[in-house]
Amino acid sequence: MTTWWCEAAWVDDADGADPPPLGLRVRDGVRLVTEGSRIVGLTCDVAPAPGDIRLDGVAFPGLANTHSHAFHRALRGRTHADGGTFWTWREQMYAVAARLDPASYLALARATYAEMALAGYTAVGEFHYVHHRPDGTAYEDPNAMGAALVAAAADAGIRLTLLDTCYLAGGLGPDGHLPLAPEQQRFGDGTVAKWTERMTQRASQGASQGAFARDHVRLGAAIHSVRAVERADLAAVAKAADGIPLHVHLSEQPAENDSCRAFYGRTPTELLADAGALGPNTTVVHATHLTDTDITALGSARVTACFCPTTERDLADGIGPARALADAGAQLALGSDQHAIIDPFEEARALESHERLASLQRGRFTPTELVRTLSRHGYAALGWPDGGRLAVGALADFVAVQGDSVRTAGTRPEQLLYAAAPGDVTTVVVGGETVVSRGEHRLGAAREIGRMLAEAIGQLH
Repeated sequence: MTTWWCEAAWVDDADGADPPPLGLRVRDGVRLVTEGSRIVGLTCDVAPAPGDIRLDGVAFPGLANTHSHAFHRALRGRTHADGGTFWTWREQMYAVAARLDPASYLALARATYAEMALAGYTAVGEFHYVHHRPDGTAYEDPNAMGAALVAAAADAGIRLTLLDTCYLAGGLGPDGHLPLAPEQQRFGDGTVAKWTERMTQRASQGASQGAFARDHVRLGAAIHSVRAVERADLAAVAKAADGIPLHVHLSEQPAENDSCRAFYGRTPTELLADAGALGPNTTVVHATHLTDTDITALGSARVTACFCPTTERDLADGIGPARALADAGAQLALGSDQHAIIDPFEEARALESHERLASLQRGRFTPTELVRTLSRHGYAALGWPDGGRLAVGALADFVAVQGDSVRTAGTRPEQLLYAAAPGDVTTVVVGGETVVSRGEHRLGAAREIGRMLAEAIGQLH
């Protein structure tokens, strides 16, 4: 057993009740006892004792990056010269995707996941669709690219939910779905049946990939979007994903809505509802351009809505109806998507600040709501319902953030996330094992991780 003494910590003393009797709140002098991958003891208002590992500042439960495209990290700081749109940005994304192979994907994802850990993330949902060779033919191992992501997460020490993505069509216009373009060939499996067969094979490989895969990896499924999967196939994907997380890009751009209405006479949300693809295991990503009817349907289905504010503003997507979705019954989670920056605190701040800009009101989400969105809700959306909380029996995933840096000095502990940055993260523990200590990742100091990123990205440009 290991004991950790936290100067202050976000403790969930609700015992699973919702609404809780006390719920998630900051407590002082918290001792956590971990054994293996679990928290087995938790006491508050105690002094440090000999043998405790001391965590100054504020300890947060594990933070989930619910939506990631690891290879997009290679685009950071390279897409801004000519303005453009989301659709022109995609051309640069395709160019990077075309250069990936299992070895270069492993190098880039390892460094990207290490950057996430340094920033305080303890779990990531990888929306994975770069499945095959650039010409669309399968590797000898049809899941070689997914295996590279699993290996990368193991090296970086972060939990991974591999969201194996069904991507069958090249787009949707008013006259119907388009075939995959040459640059999209490696994303597709041809049919839902072939995608299901490969995904099932991926699931069976987990036990053979060692303890990390067994204990730290979950398999989920994804519908890339209603642009990439025809209506007739949506229900089949949802059926194949029964019992595991199902994620889908939803209404990120008005053009998607316009095409869907023109061809199907339905919004993307209505199309997914008709296919039985909406439910508590479903996470809709972005959900930016929704009708009131869409919001009601998503809330009634108790989906999770994953917002990616730093990506949505980088791509000029718009501001989604986060408060309205939460009020309708949806859970909210957060992701860094294309990794324009990797900063969980900024994602949470942006969720609130974008609401302020849209509504002209402050305090649209409380600090407690923002912490839940970063932690427990994201973990649940990734298939880890026992994570993202500091409570007895929960996964031993937590993050310590210093409270006396030039950014955080003078802040109240419960409002630290409004000021903190990745540089304030001192300790990251995943499954009871220390991944970041004194601000340094187990693979090296931040400068070394930067060198790894530069080398991996240099191979792709």
